[in-house]
Amino acid sequence: MHTETKGVDVAGHRLHQMLVVFPLGLLAGAVIFDIVHLANHEARWGEISFWLIAAGVIAALGGAALAAIDWYGIPRHTQAKKTATVHGVGNVIVVALFVISWFVRMNAPQRANAASYVLDFVGLGIAVFTGWLGGELITRMGVGVHSELDLDAPPSVRNPRYDHVHDEHAPAIH
Repeated sequence: MHTETKGVDVAGHRLHQMLVVFPLGLLAGAVIFDIVHLANHEARWGEISFWLIAAGVIAALGGAALAAIDWYGIPRHTQAKKTATVHGVGNVIVVALFVISWFVRMNAPQRANAASYVLDFVGLGIAVFTGWLGGELITRMGVGVHSELDLDAPPSVRNPRYDHVHDEHAPAIH
């Protein structure tokens, strides 16, 4: 199925795709500073992580509004819509985990506890997966990139036992 999706574009590029790097970078940076804090126990690294989480969550909320517009612009009953739904729900979970971590730290930002570390690490792990799904939407299915795109392109990672289910023109995995 070839079609075009609707969304917020700036100079021919999806605004959501341009801005997503900010929350991802800020939240990943928070995890990096958590690791530094775990290694040396200096309070400043825990506090930096606390504020990076706050900034990352705020940036993610702005990106979520644009993502919702993009999601509504993808035709129903397509592989792209299914992938975008999992991508979006996963990102909501990521933001929720970091919000909870932020609240856990609120009374003592410089002294994160084990629960906040676990929330951050799990959140980052899910973000890596949802980021990969976002890449699938852009590079494999062409959502927001190409005017002629295949919204039913098979996933790039497939199980060879199910190749008969996918498009006969797609390369088989051996």
